[in-house]
Amino acid sequence: MSLTIDESASIVLERVIATISRYSMIAPDARVGVAVSGGADSVCLLHLLRELAARWNLRLTVLHFNHKLRGPESDTDEAFVRELAANLGLPFESRSADVAAISLADRDNLEQTARRLRRAYFEELLAGNLDCIALGHTRSDQAETVLFRLLRGAGLCGLAGILPVTREGLVRPLIDIERAEVEIWLRERGIAWRDDSTNLDRAFARNRIRHDLLPALTAEWNSRLSASLANLARLAQDEEQFWDGYITDLAARTLETHSDAVLIRADGLVSLHPAVARRLIRRATRIVKGDLRQIESDHIERILDLAAQPEGHGRLQIPGVDVFRSFDWIRFAKLRPGMFRDQDYELGLPVPGVIDVPRSGTKICLEVIEKASSGNTPGTCATLEGVDWRRVPGPLSLRNWRPGDQYQPLGHSHEQKIKLLFHQARIPLWERRGWPIITSEGRIVWVRKFGPAAEYAASSDGGTILRIWEQSARAIQ
Repeated sequence: MSLTIDESASIVLERVIATISRYSMIAPDARVGVAVSGGADSVCLLHLLRELAARWNLRLTVLHFNHKLRGPESDTDEAFVRELAANLGLPFESRSADVAAISLADRDNLEQTARRLRRAYFEELLAGNLDCIALGHTRSDQAETVLFRLLRGAGLCGLAGILPVTREGLVRPLIDIERAEVEIWLRERGIAWRDDSTNLDRAFARNRIRHDLLPALTAEWNSRLSASLANLARLAQDEEQFWDGYITDLAARTLETHSDAVLIRADGLVSLHPAVARRLIRRATRIVKGDLRQIESDHIERILDLAAQPEGHGRLQIPGVDVFRSFDWIRFAKLRPGMFRDQDYELGLPVPGVIDVPRSGTKICLEVIEKASSGNTPGTCATLEGVDWRRVPGPLSLRNWRPGDQYQPLGHSHEQKIKLLFHQARIPLWERRGWPIITSEGRIVWVRKFGPAAEYAASSDGGTILRIWEQSARAIQ
């Protein structure tokens, strides 16, 4: 027996209610932005949420992002959504950007640029007066996404596909509804929508999957393929939710987070089960990069290979991240313009005083004290860090280590190349270039970790002592 229009509409509405409830998508009294492109999915979403607004006392705002990719057609879409909002008595907000021009300037592809700009707009709204933003992704979109990622060699995290709810506050109430059901629902109620002509362009991989590959696989292999792929995504999401908590606890114990980098011991990474190690690498990458976009399974495997190499040094770059192995440690740092250029520094040192060590997050502190004799209480001035102020020939400067630097540390019989001291102390390569050294009239007076030069070191005979120490960098909270 066929269903009436009201019965069919009621079934779709109840399934959306079930989805919202299952994932706790929208709280009562929430301020909800509804992203509406003008297409069938988002128009359906808007009408459904408007019907549910009274049920949960929702305050809806219609949002539109005009990508300016289709000339007058894009502007007509915006006008359509604006009129739709007015007819429904809802507030309307829009943002536009010349995505093509920005994509060209940033040397990024159109889809990535459009997604990035749209996300930035949503994040701005969520930081303002909205509690969440509802998007019109359907189960059909989920199936296409999972198949697309599977073909690209994604891991389990990638197969989780489109998340029903994100940390940022994006929610997808139609994620259990097929696109065909959406269009039937709209037609039965006489609701118009706009068709995006670019959705037919086979130049885009997603369109080839939507119009060619997925229908062929459905016809020849599995008539319920869309549901199967969506179910695979749901299973992967459950797995990832469990792993997320586990890796959070593990990361707190094994990752060293600093203001500009994340460090992990290579042997510690290799000792983990590969399933755990891969997820820990992804967590370190996400901390420094902010997301995992463009990070693929091959990138993770290359980092595992770097960790498994015999002791030594190695370096590779993955999208947005510089991965550097030196001795026992692997460092993840955000790729920045000019990060591979030499960045020497030399600064005058106040005495007494405190000065920031450039690009390190640490400070060098200097204090002048009077020490009477060796009969004083031990420890009033650490001998290793004490400099006899009377022997220093002139003003002090703070500079970074340069290749070829050498001096005679206290306790050594002759001069040592600082590079050799680095190696003996297993100082990672990335720490060396900015390593702080104090000089006076071109002579090295003090070096971090290795202490004062023998010729300037304080003795037990008393006198005026310059104490030098360094404050630690603050870890990211």
